[in-house]
Amino acid sequence: MAVPEQGTAECERAFADPDPAPDLTARHGIGEVAAASGLSAHTLRWYERIGLLEPVDRSHAGQRRYSDADLARLAFLTKLRLTGMPVADMVRYVELLRAGDGTRAERRDLLVAHRAEVRQRLADLHATLAVIDRKIDHYAEPDRPAPAGTTTRNHTAQDRKSA
Repeated sequence: MAVPEQGTAECERAFADPDPAPDLTARHGIGEVAAASGLSAHTLRWYERIGLLEPVDRSHAGQRRYSDADLARLAFLTKLRLTGMPVADMVRYVELLRAGDGTRAERRDLLVAHRAEVRQRLADLHATLAVIDRKIDHYAEPDRPAPAGTTTRNHTAQDRKSA
């Protein structure tokens, strides 16, 4: 049996860099998977319950054992969630995946639509970051005397209006 530290390292490696043809051997405990994925054990059990994961193998003692294939799916689902995909859409994607190759176009369409939403959020964040950068640059300028009557506690009237 593998040393726990070695098993954890293998689990982290399998999660961080999923193999295109992952090993189906169930060998990672829920604690290892939680540590590698950043998901709680509760979330892992919930993902299984709602169908995002196939029913996970169990040890002779009833403990969940995850395969590298489970970790590959979790890695992808985690990225979808990180980009803001609703859990309902993730479930729909997995349902389509289970339905087989006849749903490839529908799965692609779902991902293309999600990509468009992610790109829009990125554009919004870049625009917001530009505003923050301008404000930082404004505060980096050396203090200049303000016109008479426009200062209050070293803040110009314009500063007060624009925060």
